[in-house]
Amino acid sequence: MIQINLTLSPEDLLPAVRRLWDLSQAKILRLQARWNPAAGTPVFTAGGQYTVRGWTEWTQGFQYGAALLQFEATGDEQFLQIGRRATRELMAPHVSHIGVHDHGFNNVSTYGNLLRMMAEKTIPANDWERDFYELALKISGAVQAARWTATSADSGYIYSFNGPHSLFADTIRSLRSLAIAHQLGHRLMGENDKPIDLLGRLIRHAQMTARYNVYFGAGRDAYDVRGRVAHESIFNVTDGNYRSPSSQQGIFAVQYMDARAGVDSLWICRRVGVPR
Repeated sequence: MIQINLTLSPEDLLPAVRRLWDLSQAKILRLQARWNPAAGTPVFTAGGQYTVRGWTEWTQGFQYGAALLQFEATGDEQFLQIGRRATRELMAPHVSHIGVHDHGFNNVSTYGNLLRMMAEKTIPANDWERDFYELALKISGAVQAARWTATSADSGYIYSFNGPHSLFADTIRSLRSLAIAHQLGHRLMGENDKPIDLLGRLIRHAQMTARYNVYFGAGRDAYDVRGRVAHESIFNVTDGNYRSPSSQQGIFAVQYMDARAGVDSLWICRRVGVPR
């Protein structure tokens, strides 16, 4: 049972917050000193050390985005230089990566944080650097939106790295990239010079996530417990029909998604108007 302490103030949390930034500073610098980017992206730990996992490159933006946030919190310029240099030298392949749905994780964490800090005057503004970040975010959002499986004339979803049949529940957290590209006034251009509405694809993806990945206790199948979230939904890409729930990342994904379902499912429902 959670015991809520109503006497706490923000100032009471300062020692723990300062400790957090002290710890993260040491860890960011240690990883920066020992990690060779040519080896791949640090994804998970083995024996207390970060190592790679080749099935998807979705965490490199976190590595350098963490340095940018460290600078923002502490003012230590070395972390700005780490994040800015790595964004310029290493992150371009993520901008044009047509093989993953993870654009927000990588590109908003790097190009996006730098653009935001420039807009907030945390770092000095200059035209060429701002244009560089904006162009990267526009392209990233368009590439993400192009990973589209249509289930009908007016519905569909951004498919996961598993392939066009796969709708991941957690993809919606990475659609920041698509949303920012839309806010920057960008459009994805399709066949016959047809413009594709980025915001429209974001909304339709959210609707599909709410309809198929979130359970509402309606008796759809044996897993249908209100508030539960399936990690993955499988579709027939020939006719667009829903086939089954899945858990691509194993039992951990089920437990993890269930643990946060109360937040995610309510957020999705409020945004797309699905009854709760």
